[in-house]
Amino acid sequence: MLRMRALHWLAILAVLGLLAAACAPDDEVEVEEPDVVEEEPEEVEEEPEEVEEEPEEVPDTDGLRIGYLLPETGPLAFLGPAQIGAVEMAISEINEAGGVFGEEVVLLSGDEAGDAAVASTSVDRLLGDGAHAIVGAAASGMSLAVIDQIVGAGLLQCSASNTSPTFTDYDDNGLYFRTAPSDALQGPVLAETVLGDGHASIVLMARGDDYGQGLADATAESFEEAGGEVLDTIIYDPEAATFSAEVEQAAAANPDAIVTVPFDEGVQILQDLIEAGLGPADIGVYGADGIRDSGLAEDVDPGNPNVIDGFKGTAPDPAATPDFLDRFDEFTDGEEPIFSAQAYDCTNLIALAAVAADSTEGADMAAEMPGLFTGDNECATFGECVEHLEAGDTIAYQAASGMGEFTDVGDPDRGTYEVWAWEDGELVSLDSVEATLD
Repeated sequence: MLRMRALHWLAILAVLGLLAAACAPDDEVEVEEPDVVEEEPEEVEEEPEEVEEEPEEVPDTDGLRIGYLLPETGPLAFLGPAQIGAVEMAISEINEAGGVFGEEVVLLSGDEAGDAAVASTSVDRLLGDGAHAIVGAAASGMSLAVIDQIVGAGLLQCSASNTSPTFTDYDDNGLYFRTAPSDALQGPVLAETVLGDGHASIVLMARGDDYGQGLADATAESFEEAGGEVLDTIIYDPEAATFSAEVEQAAAANPDAIVTVPFDEGVQILQDLIEAGLGPADIGVYGADGIRDSGLAEDVDPGNPNVIDGFKGTAPDPAATPDFLDRFDEFTDGEEPIFSAQAYDCTNLIALAAVAADSTEGADMAAEMPGLFTGDNECATFGECVEHLEAGDTIAYQAASGMGEFTDVGDPDRGTYEVWAWEDGELVSLDSVEATLD
């Protein structure tokens, strides 16, 4: 058996030798290495490492900390840059003038996001970071969601754009103020604008929240007092995907004009009105501050810049003082200014109240807020005003927003309103109207 195997291998080697001799050239034989297929190692899924978000670094200071609760995201995000920019501008000026108690004012940020849970979480973080006062929220509904949380912690709150009449009688421990006037003032201006255009009957379409209901009620009351007829008031769900049913209801009333009180859902409402033959080219269509946005026409129809020509409305005046508007334009590189002057006033007033009270306690600052308008020395910036206060004199703050003075419940006693309209594909300002509680 062993001999047979040996013979077998000798035969194979002989054949291979003959083949090599026959096939090889005179020079070296090139031998192809066989392809080596490497086995890929079995993939082991590793758990992704959790990256913890670094908390905002808050400087250690005994000075004043002001937080903002403003819409960085959400349905009112278009209002955020103007108010945030105005707060930053005011704090920049305050710190250039020496700050408060000789230290720079610290700015803390918080997003209201149009979501009560997000707004509440933001407030918790601002409280944890040692805020002494909060500017915001922008939306009335968001402030109502967190006001008890803020004033319950003893903080001063000042909103630049809450217009719901609800806040006038709200139990806020005297810690809530606003520099935007109540819609009890805007309603009459909006009603007069519609009547002035010759419309005798209207249908109101308003979002179902404090802002929508409050402005709708104030407008309806003023419109009827002036002799007009309110045919229907439609309160809708702002989260709805379409408003065709509400538009059909409005059409059935056959009004001269439709007055809307929306936020960003106003884009869909305008689209539905136009589709139903009730757009600004067909009848009078009006809005208010919640839809005053220079990008509105493009949102409604990107291919037709004139799609909402004739659409009109009212809003708290972006700035009653040209000097402020010029400085804001330069500071923000041309940001839309709506509610910017009001946010600037809130920030200045908080800092001046801290100086006047020689304290960052909410109750102490709140006690000083009304008196900042009624003193002997007129001044319009923190730098001008603080010189008088540090000299022991009183001041009469000249608000950039033209808000007048605070009432005993923290509301402005008057407001300046812009009448705006869409003409030739552009948002333009038509008039400025002052309204007072009288």
